[in-house]
Amino acid sequence: MLRVGTDRMDVMNSVVAIRVDSSEQIGSGHLMRCLTLAERLRKDGAVVHFICRELSGNLNHLVREQGFSLHILPRHTDHPALTGYVAWLTVPQVVDAEETGEILSRMQPVNCLVVDSYALDAVWEQRLRPLVREIFVIDDLANRPHDCDVLLDQNYYREMRHRYDGLVPPACKLLLGPSHALLREEFYEAREKIGVRDGVLRRILVFYGGSDTTRETEKAIRALVQLQLPSVAVDVVVGGSNSHRAYIEELCAAHDFLHYHCQVSNMAELMAHADLCLGAGGTTTWERCFLGLPAIVTAVAENQIQICEDCAEADYIRYLGRWDEVTVGDIAAAVQKCIMPQTLLEMQRSCRLDVNDDER
Repeated sequence: MLRVGTDRMDVMNSVVAIRVDSSEQIGSGHLMRCLTLAERLRKDGAVVHFICRELSGNLNHLVREQGFSLHILPRHTDHPALTGYVAWLTVPQVVDAEETGEILSRMQPVNCLVVDSYALDAVWEQRLRPLVREIFVIDDLANRPHDCDVLLDQNYYREMRHRYDGLVPPACKLLLGPSHALLREEFYEAREKIGVRDGVLRRILVFYGGSDTTRETEKAIRALVQLQLPSVAVDVVVGGSNSHRAYIEELCAAHDFLHYHCQVSNMAELMAHADLCLGAGGTTTWERCFLGLPAIVTAVAENQIQICEDCAEADYIRYLGRWDEVTVGDIAAAVQKCIMPQTLLEMQRSCRLDVNDDER
């Protein structure tokens, strides 16, 4: 399995703190992959603490529900001087570092600090380094320097090996590519049970991430209603942070073939039963590929565009474009092509990804 540190014995009885957020803007992907990592560390004997800010539309309750200690950073009003990803943090990095440091100082000694945030970089990490033995960064932007001992980027890029040149210390251990993907145990179990996909379109999964702020789910529903596929069932999944989930539930209720799900705990099962997915280019990309589920993908954020383009070139996905360009008609046309068994079968064969058992 992927683990913090170089020696499995280092994990036993160690204290790990994870700094990660979720919100309507950030979505749920960062938190969900950190929960996956936390569960693996707990199985190896680590004591795991989460440090999360109280942001609008957060899913912090999932941390407690899965039995982990949760330390809440206070809610702040939006800081007018903050722009880009830092604005999602609602405070400057130095303030976040001070608040995080106060919590870390109460749980000493901390063996490892894991940080998964596009808003934080070496400025934040250097301030907290004296309080921890090791810093483990999860990133996929490669757009800022980090002061870390380990960096994980589980996404696929054509120039993957050199993306972090000059951005991390020379001794930093890099874990790059989908072979290091953080997958929950349910996906390994589902893969062992999954049958052979035969190219026949019987069931479609629609999932555009936890918050879906660009409302791609509604586009997909309208495309499928327009196609009128009487022999195809559709599972529509939304996250608890989706502010339009009540409206989506109403749309699904108007059609017998649409089945609505909110904040599911059986995503692997839904993916295993599906023949095709309509989704985004986020963290679920590798869950889909691990189960051999082909996907018609829309990039729902700027940071997903390069990933989607490179994955499409490698035939992992069928990429339609960015959220503000993709129309209901585009989705309908792409699904229409998948009705042909040979087309869907080729997609099912090309999208499958193998994750090394050593990373489990």
